[in-house]
Amino acid sequence: MKNKLKIFTNGLFKENPVLILLLGCCSVLAISVTVSGAIGMGLAMTFVLVCSNAVISLLRKVIPDKVRIPCFIVVIAAFVTLVQMVVEAYLPDLYESLGIFLALIVVNCIILGRAEMFASKNSLGDSVLDGLGMGIGYTLVIVAMAVVRELIGSGTLLGYRIIPEGYQIGILVQTPGGFLMFGIFMAVLIYVLGKHGKKFEPKIGCDGKCGACSENCRIRDVNETPAALKEQEVQS
Repeated sequence: MKNKLKIFTNGLFKENPVLILLLGCCSVLAISVTVSGAIGMGLAMTFVLVCSNAVISLLRKVIPDKVRIPCFIVVIAAFVTLVQMVVEAYLPDLYESLGIFLALIVVNCIILGRAEMFASKNSLGDSVLDGLGMGIGYTLVIVAMAVVRELIGSGTLLGYRIIPEGYQIGILVQTPGGFLMFGIFMAVLIYVLGKHGKKFEPKIGCDGKCGACSENCRIRDVNETPAALKEQEVQS
């Protein structure tokens, strides 16, 4: 039970996909302008994460290793298409506000990374917990950023006027404001983890260990000498 809880909570704090693993940042910066859009994006991301993790875990022993990445993308794309159709049919305003970022969930590094690093190697129950934890961790970050940006930047919250016009800080709903809030939230989470005795170890994406990255990344051994590195560069 303790191990199950750890799998779930990893995505919330210690391995938060946005603030610690630095994945899915584009959609966070773009969609966190309004709370309604952030909630919709977070729910869509969580649904796709949980469902794709579950299916990939069930098929992990059937999918050939050489074509696992294309198979993962097909599974993810199926659930993203389902989400798109439902949102477009029943929530047209949300569909318009999410725009291209809803379709781009297919290639979101969070989902593909968890499929490769976790779901393809673990049981169904653990994979569902991992997807749920990562999805909620993503949702918490994007919604928290949206609350601050919409309230202070636009003076509204869920479309309702809270701060009188003329008193808001407009830059917060622009691109620089998104990066500013992203940095502040990251610093706060690192500080909180440090206060609880958890040493922060930067993890950018999957550290080049997943199949999706290995084709484009060359990982070098830290013990290689400069001469060996130079020889590798000449040969390449």
